Amino acid sequence: MGQGSTGNVIAALCSFFVPGLGQLLQGRLFSAILWFLAACVAYAVTWLLTLSLLPFGWLLVSVLACINAAVYKPRAA
Repeated sequence: MGQGSTGNVIAALCSFFVPGLGQLLQGRLFSAILWFLAACVAYAVTWLLTLSLLPFGWLLVSVLACINAAVYKPRAA
């Protein structure tokens, strides 16, 4: 599995909807937890600043997590 593989495309799509889910599918538990926590914090910050339910922070982190999952290339053993 490497950059551009079917597994990475599926992981990227999963990470777009739930940040960290794609990393979890790739077996990167710590990275998955960090992306999900970053999305939650970003959502909370944007909600506090705008007092609306528009998830701008969540969307930004989702896109970044999606890119991170798409370009992931496991280290050669």
